[in-house]
Amino acid sequence: MIMYLSSARQYFYQEVQQPDEQIDLAKAALYIAQEEYPHLDPQEYINALDTMADELQERLPSQNYPLLIIKTINQYLYDDLGFKGNTKNYYDPENSFLNRVIDRRTGIPITLALVYIEIARRINFPMSGVGMPGHFLIRPNFPEMEIFIDAFNRGEILFPQDCQDKLNQIFNHQVQLQPEFLATVNNRNFLARILMNLKSIYIHQETSNHLEKALAVVERLLLLFPQAILEIRDRGLLHYRLGQFHLAAKDLETYLNQVPNAQDTITIHHILDQIRQK
Repeated sequence: MIMYLSSARQYFYQEVQQPDEQIDLAKAALYIAQEEYPHLDPQEYINALDTMADELQERLPSQNYPLLIIKTINQYLYDDLGFKGNTKNYYDPENSFLNRVIDRRTGIPITLALVYIEIARRINFPMSGVGMPGHFLIRPNFPEMEIFIDAFNRGEILFPQDCQDKLNQIFNHQVQLQPEFLATVNNRNFLARILMNLKSIYIHQETSNHLEKALAVVERLLLLFPQAILEIRDRGLLHYRLGQFHLAAKDLETYLNQVPNAQDTITIHHILDQIRQK
């Protein structure tokens, strides 16, 4: 099998090779989408974000208070533009592609957070993603303000106790809120979470087409984190399910060499035995 990088993959690779703080999240997310939509023009959607920010700038209050700015962003995004969380079809892959989120005004927590962050950045109101388990949030980059924003729920403002309540609701039992649950994520981890969502969706579809898409997602995760041993394992398992046995064996052997006492060692050895028999 001839291995090559599509132009979208090359652009993604070039973007994420930069120092983390220099990675353009919107561009990188659009390069992820471009593999699914080859005719996508990333600049068209960068321009759309610029236009939204220009329109928002005209609506900003004269008093530069953070809560007033958040209220104005919320009114613009959710009331004027009609952005909303996709509660009817949460696991639709289109919810993870920034171009489709902008086109349809619909997404999941992390992609709506991305739109929110990108527009806020353009009006000099910097915000960061917060990788809370089960539900991605954002927060203003002001250390003295411990508030969080739920872009999936019309920009609802949350305090730490609200985050605790949301965790309990998501997992349907009491979950102890840990400080790391509300820590901000860097750009690479932000992109990785988008990709992990897509990977999960595709793997559960089971068809060979979806498995190939899952493999493409894992390959991009490994561009972000080349030493991520669980992704190397999963790449091997996907190669195996797609009948690419030589590539599968290489990845699974690497996994066993690096994690010889992993809980799934017996399973991986069994798969390698099957590959050798084939």
